Amino acid sequence: MTKPVTSVAIMMLLEQGKLELDDPVSKYLPGFDKLQVITKFNADGTYETRPAKRTMTLRHLLTHTSGIGYGFSSPIVARLQEGNEKDEWQLPLLHEPGERWTYSASTRVLGLIVEKITGESLEAYFQKRIFVPLRMIDTSFAVPIAKQSRVITVYSHADGKFQQQPGGTVPSTPTPPFGGDYGLYSTARDYGQFIRMLLNHGRLGEAKILSARSVGVMSRNQIGAVFVSQQPAADPGLTRPFPLGAGRDKFGLGFQVTAPSDVGSEYRSAGSLSWAGLYNTEFWVDPKRGVGGVLMMQYLPFYDEAAIRTLRDFEAAVYEQLAPPR
Repeated sequence: MTKPVTSVAIMMLLEQGKLELDDPVSKYLPGFDKLQVITKFNADGTYETRPAKRTMTLRHLLTHTSGIGYGFSSPIVARLQEGNEKDEWQLPLLHEPGERWTYSASTRVLGLIVEKITGESLEAYFQKRIFVPLRMIDTSFAVPIAKQSRVITVYSHADGKFQQQPGGTVPSTPTPPFGGDYGLYSTARDYGQFIRMLLNHGRLGEAKILSARSVGVMSRNQIGAVFVSQQPAADPGLTRPFPLGAGRDKFGLGFQVTAPSDVGSEYRSAGSLSWAGLYNTEFWVDPKRGVGGVLMMQYLPFYDEAAIRTLRDFEAAVYEQLAPPR
């Protein structure tokens, strides 16, 4: 769940006067002033494009309305990446910036912007400005050798059975390049510190990460009349269609924002912030009820039915212990 951390870093730079939300992405990175939008995609993988009519901004990146996609959740992006070494954000756009909501590698671009503005790597900036102040002692793009025995085994779930996946190499030293949208190792305790900071309007103890105003801006609908839309499963081994709240929820700056519903008080309130990680890590922040939750699972596919059932049961158990809302 690296993306929310990168989004917070962007807001910190905003508070420092080093950027504006409606700055063109091309102000910071080359190539974003000549964007192409796909107008026709054929069954054989050929396609047609035209120049984008709108300028892509940092706000579009923060809200996943940039038009960039992800290969695991967009069949078109997956097809474009076949035999292509380009990253998702280097491909033609799926739609005009601001036109609709598409989960994407937009936050990877935000990470590049953080590094460009600060002159520091994401690891260095996150540690100095976020992790150390919040005492997130186990969060990094690497895991020291002494802690690697604590790294959780990854599984896949298919045909009702869990299959242990081969263990990959876990970096023991942070080594660039770092992704603004992936790659952090952490713990439930550490991510809980991050959640507590958001619940406390940008502060935790003596640490001030953001102003209350910035947290408020991140928590409000930033996509206008657009809704979070269901994302397909381009690779069923990696994901099922997602997310909860599709067709109803909005998106703030880096977070999905829960819309009012008729489910009652056993789940997160309207206005809650949330997002997830590919291996079924989940979190939510409910300012109205003053509570947040983080659930760390480590298996594929993302949004597996059992994982979502576990999330909702966990959420219901949390709210069962709270006083009724006023």
